Amino acid sequence: MEWLTPMTAVYAAAVSVPLLLLLYFLKLKRREQIVSSTLLWKRAVQDLQVNAPFQRLRRNILLFLQLLVLIAILLALAGPIVSLIAGPARRYVLLIDRSASMSATDVKPTRLEAAKEQARVFIDSLRSKAFFSLRDESDQTMVIAFDNRSKVMCNFTSDKQQLIRAVETITPSDGISSLAEAIVVARAFAQSPGVEADYMSAEEPAQLVLFSDGQIHDLDQIVVSSDELIYHCIGESQQNVAVTAMRARRSYENPEEVNIFATLSNYSETQVTCGVQLSINNNVYAAQSVTVPPRRAIEPKDAVRPGKLAVDFSLSNAEAGVLEVRKLQDSNESMPQPDYMSCDDAAWAILSPPKKLSVLMVTGGNSVLESALQACPLARLDVQTPTQFDTTDPNVLSVEPEYDVIVLDNHVPPTLPKCRYLVFGRPPDGIDVSAPEELENQVIVDWRTKHPTLKYVDLTNLFAAKCHRMMLPRDADVLAEFNETPAIALVRRNGSSFLLVGFDVLQTNWPFEPGFVLFCYNAASFLGTQLGQDRDANLQVGQPIVIDGLQGDTPAQINGPGLSGSEIKAGPSGSLRFPGTDRIGLYSLSIPEQKTRLFAVNLLDQKESNIEPEREIVLSGQPVEAEERGLSRANLPLWPYLVGLALVLVCLEWIIYNHKVRI
Repeated sequence: MEWLTPMTAVYAAAVSVPLLLLLYFLKLKRREQIVSSTLLWKRAVQDLQVNAPFQRLRRNILLFLQLLVLIAILLALAGPIVSLIAGPARRYVLLIDRSASMSATDVKPTRLEAAKEQARVFIDSLRSKAFFSLRDESDQTMVIAFDNRSKVMCNFTSDKQQLIRAVETITPSDGISSLAEAIVVARAFAQSPGVEADYMSAEEPAQLVLFSDGQIHDLDQIVVSSDELIYHCIGESQQNVAVTAMRARRSYENPEEVNIFATLSNYSETQVTCGVQLSINNNVYAAQSVTVPPRRAIEPKDAVRPGKLAVDFSLSNAEAGVLEVRKLQDSNESMPQPDYMSCDDAAWAILSPPKKLSVLMVTGGNSVLESALQACPLARLDVQTPTQFDTTDPNVLSVEPEYDVIVLDNHVPPTLPKCRYLVFGRPPDGIDVSAPEELENQVIVDWRTKHPTLKYVDLTNLFAAKCHRMMLPRDADVLAEFNETPAIALVRRNGSSFLLVGFDVLQTNWPFEPGFVLFCYNAASFLGTQLGQDRDANLQVGQPIVIDGLQGDTPAQINGPGLSGSEIKAGPSGSLRFPGTDRIGLYSLSIPEQKTRLFAVNLLDQKESNIEPEREIVLSGQPVEAEERGLSRANLPLWPYLVGLALVLVCLEWIIYNHKVRI
């Protein structure tokens, strides 16, 4: 048995017990009255004897019951607890999943609240140090909440109230679930101070206790021993229909025409009929009723793939706006199927106003390439010499971009402003691409015909007398290949995009092919439209809002879900970064003397929208089964029983007192 607050009971007993006894020793002050006989006053005489000071305490059933009541109350104040767990003290790390799927309502009120309740039960069951024990036998516990990032809510402590407060402060997020970082943090905190690279510690490793629905993205990156992790599965149903993809783009030929594409995914075992609504600037533009097929089983065994349905809309809009695609419950359904997750029912996209592209061509003289670009429907085509371009301040072009696309013809500038580049010849420096040598007599052996830049472009007859051997980074997209080196590639670095053509067009027969002008047309469309300003404004949950090119310490104000006028500042380098996009919705950023910028943050994650609880998770080949039985309190507090006993004794004392008065 453990006593949580024994000194409280000791202090209370030191005050209350003497007072109770003193009441029975005090002599009452009575008025003298002459009577004819004391025959009927025996009880009064007995009271006089009892209340006379310094007399021997007589047997009194009422005093005995009152002492029992007082003892029961004092014992309750001492906080007695019967521990049902044996063994030495241990250390635990509670890992509580707060990702988007934990906001599902198949467990009331939500899965996250159910996980927090189980965590509170676990904390109540921890062993506390017995007051009269010579050794500290209390369990030490740490609390970590995680979604795509981990957050330490409470370091190792045996204070149960502190642990419960830490659990209570965990709030839901709309991010994906990633456990690897949380386990790394837990092991780092659990490692004893002073343990060096041999990783040997005399202290037993902490027990990891996971509260989640099992829909975790990076299980294959986590390695645990067979008994290191205890898994409590939260959730009951997989019923959910989600918007898992959305894209809006303007037509290159007709910039006022906007095409919106969305994908609905059904994770239920039956088909679902629902409505899909398109709104622009909070005004409903179109709606339709659709039927989404059910999920189906795929290989490997027990794997499933959601039923999918593509939905598209077209509209004409010559202004900027905010597009919203929302899934609605079909009013024609007499027995609508439940949808237990709401944060993936809608997606937003920021639409910039239409405009034709402004292109800057940097060349020492290439009339063939200039003529091909002039054939494209551009708003503006400026030509500069390499000297003129190199003397332009790159910060001006980055902060206030005058051009949508910059074409570099056989020129490697010393610095590159943030932009979209079409590069002919040697690749520029600083983008992790090297050109160690030149090759001769190269022919195209393969190209990606389905890529937008090579759509309808035939490279069969392309021959290059000279070209550069391009050594590309691993994340580069190779679009066409010579027999010895990549010919055309796409690289993204430092907020810029580079479409690299590793040869001088004047050293090839390409200008004589009809596909050359078509390639220039596709490249300008791809770089200017698909990698334009809208890309930076449409984010997924957890992606930071980043604005570059500001003055150092420039103040800004951001509003969004759960935010109201939050103040942020740019760093000394002039870069403003806001990482707190953990809820879906629209965010607005206000910078003095600049137009307010809008950002759309969406979930759009197929795995996170799959809310089916996983009863078994596999971490790098190590299966971990969920606990079959729910948590129950392993520590039995006795104070409620003692309070109940005190109430019974009070009632008994009242009955005896009233019985004696009537006699």
